[in-house]
Amino acid sequence: MSFLAVDIGNTRLKWALYDQPAPQAVMLAHGAEFLENIDKLADGPWKALPTPQRMLGCVVAGDALKRRVEEQMEIWPQLEASWVVPSVRQAGVTNGYDLPTRLGADRWVAIIGASRRMLHHCQGRPLRPVLLVMVGTAVTIEAIDPSGLFMGGMILPGHGIMLRALESGTAGLHVPTGNVTEFPTNTSDALTSGGTFAIAGAVQRMVRHVQKRCGLPPMCIMTGGAGWKMAPYMETPFELVESLIFEGLLCMAEEPDARTIAHQHLQSLLAQQAQQQQQ
Repeated sequence: MSFLAVDIGNTRLKWALYDQPAPQAVMLAHGAEFLENIDKLADGPWKALPTPQRMLGCVVAGDALKRRVEEQMEIWPQLEASWVVPSVRQAGVTNGYDLPTRLGADRWVAIIGASRRMLHHCQGRPLRPVLLVMVGTAVTIEAIDPSGLFMGGMILPGHGIMLRALESGTAGLHVPTGNVTEFPTNTSDALTSGGTFAIAGAVQRMVRHVQKRCGLPPMCIMTGGAGWKMAPYMETPFELVESLIFEGLLCMAEEPDARTIAHQHLQSLLAQQAQQQQQ
């Protein structure tokens, strides 16, 4: 049963086709489009794909983009679009947010992917907490305890937002192309280094919070389109994982959804009724 995973971020849509909806799935095809090019998917990269049997996607940019993607999926009339809605518990992870459904879908999916990665890494060894950093338009820093409880997380502006805020609010400063250095000696390097070390400092503070709460150093995972830029400047070593959202979607797809469970329950009731009538 082939499976289409879709990740709609703030700037790009990323997709991957797998041979099955399970963590051990083999990727058959993948691609990415800027959001303004979503309407070209059906006549472009999706046109030559075999029809997926299932689809699951997460979106942070609103319902309008969902509808645009669903329009492109009309080339596969039998395929029904399914979108992630954060819940109290899924795929072995408990959502500790005050209002679980208000957690961003991309954050929830990545948290599930990171938790599953920790379980795989710790096979035969004590489980560890996880610190997950997603570096994109915004930066999120998530904390997960060894039992799979999402304890909470931070959101802060990404590098580009920081620089544009400084440019718009400060006379004489312009968005630079600078280098990250310990002791910047020009304005471009000062701005680039300031943004990078501000993010790194917030991450390191959360590392200490997690270690204090759990009594163990966390397994640290970094993902997101700009993760490769941040990873070299982290004080704590991080594993850089490009496909974490897809890994999370595969974990979620492995579980039967509510409609499948309801259908199975109905079939069980009908079977019981038929058996009683025969008696």
